[in-house]
Amino acid sequence: MASIKFGTSGWRGLIARDFTFDNVRVATQGIAEYLQQIPNAKSRTVIMGYDTRFLGREFSLAAAEVLGAAGFQPVLTNRDAPTPVIAHSIRARKAIGGINMTASHNPAEYQGLKFSAGNGAPAHPEVTRQIETNIARLQKENWSFSAAVIGTFECKTFDPQPDYFKQIRKLINFEAIRKAKMKIAVELMYGTGRGYLDTLLEETGAKITLFHNELNPLFGGHHPEPNAEGMAGVSSFVRSGKAQMGLGLDGDADRFGIVDKDGTWLTPNQVLALALYHLKKNRGWTGAVVRTVPTSHQVDSVAALMGVRVHETPVGFKYIGALMESEPIIVGGEESGGLSVKGHVPEKDGVLACLLMAELVATEGKSLGRILKDLEKQTGPFFSERINVAIRPETKDALLTRLGSGLTKIGAFKVEKFITTDGYKYLLPGNEWVAFRASGTEPLVRCYIEAKSEPHLKRLRQACRALLAS
Repeated sequence: MASIKFGTSGWRGLIARDFTFDNVRVATQGIAEYLQQIPNAKSRTVIMGYDTRFLGREFSLAAAEVLGAAGFQPVLTNRDAPTPVIAHSIRARKAIGGINMTASHNPAEYQGLKFSAGNGAPAHPEVTRQIETNIARLQKENWSFSAAVIGTFECKTFDPQPDYFKQIRKLINFEAIRKAKMKIAVELMYGTGRGYLDTLLEETGAKITLFHNELNPLFGGHHPEPNAEGMAGVSSFVRSGKAQMGLGLDGDADRFGIVDKDGTWLTPNQVLALALYHLKKNRGWTGAVVRTVPTSHQVDSVAALMGVRVHETPVGFKYIGALMESEPIIVGGEESGGLSVKGHVPEKDGVLACLLMAELVATEGKSLGRILKDLEKQTGPFFSERINVAIRPETKDALLTRLGSGLTKIGAFKVEKFITTDGYKYLLPGNEWVAFRASGTEPLVRCYIEAKSEPHLKRLRQACRALLAS
C-alpha cells in the first residue's frame, strides 16, 4: 500500500494508482480510530459527501461501510455536494465529523479524501498526524476489510440543500440583489455548485446565463479551477455586454472566480479586500480580518482605512478557520481563492463569496473595478504575482537553508523584516514584499511577490528568479 499523507486540504492521489478502494478503506479506518478516542463524544454521526469526480459516490460508500463497522452512523448526501455545504451539514446535524471525497480544483485524474472536524473546519495538522500514524500502523499490520461489492453498501442519505440555503439567507442581502435586477453569467465547471449558486440567484429574479452546468467527471478536459483561464469564456461573454458580472466556482464549490463588468478577472486578493470593505462599510460588521502569509497586503491597507485589526496565518484554511472559531472575524481568506465570514462555517465557501460580490454591486450600483479604483485612491495600487520556479532536487535543501538564513536584500531591495510563520517572507520598504514556499510534492519553489508599481514588480520578479537560480 502507498503511504497516505494529508496535505493542506486532505489526502489526494491519482485514481487507481494511489487512490484505490483499499487505500480509502484503510484511511477511513485510521479516521474511525481517531474518532473513537475523542473523549465524551455526544454524536456517532459522520456526514459523508462527494464531488462529481469518477467513482465519487462509490468511494464514499466504501468509507461509510468501514465507519459503520466501527460503530458510527454514516449519513450520505443525496447527490454530489459542495464542500461548504458538507461543512455546514456537520454543524447543523451536530455530527462528530465528516468525510468528503473531493480533489477540489485538481485535474480529473485525481481524487481526494478530506476529513473535517465536528465544527465543520478542515482537520488541524495535529489531528491529521494522529490519523496518519493510525494508517501507517494499520498498513504495517496488513489490516484488511471484508467489504460488500463496490457500490452496493446501503447508507442513510439526506438532502443538505435546505439547511444550507437557510444559513445563506441569514448572511446575504438577497433583497438588494432582487432590487438590482442583475444579469449574471455563472460558470459551474461541471461541478457541485449547480443547483446552489444558480438557484439562489434565480430566486432573486436575476437573469442568469449558465456555463458548464452539466455533469462531466472529466471537467471538459480542463482543470475545474475558476482562475483567469478557467473563467475566459465568461469573461468574453461579459465583455460582449450580455451580463454585468461573472461568477464562478471550482469543482467542489469552495473556491470562487469573479469577473468584473469589463470582463476583467479579479484576483482572490482583490475579492477579499472588497469583501472586507463591503461587510464593514455597508453592513456595519465588527471584528478583525484574517489572511494567510502570501495573501495581499491590500487587505491590510483596506483594514487600516476601516480601523480593523489584521491576523496573519500559515497557508491552509484550517488555520483561518481555527481563528474564526476563537474570536470575531469579519472575513477570512487566502490568495488561492478561499473565503468565509463571521457566523458561517470555518471553511472556504465559493457560493457565499460569489453572492457577496453580487450583493456589493447591487448595494453600491457600481462595478467592482470602480469600487477598487476608489479604494486605491486612498491605499495606492497593488501588483501581486505568484510564480513557480523549478529547482533541482539535489540543491533544494541548500536553497531552503539560504532562504531561511534571513537575507538582508532581495536584489536591490533592502529587507526590513523577516517572517517565518510559513515559508520565508521578506518585508521590503514601501509595503512591498516577497515570500517563498517549497512545494511538498514537486521540485519547485512558489514565489509570491507584491509591489506598488509595475516596474518594481518586474524588478522583484527578476531578483527572485536570480536568487532561486543561484
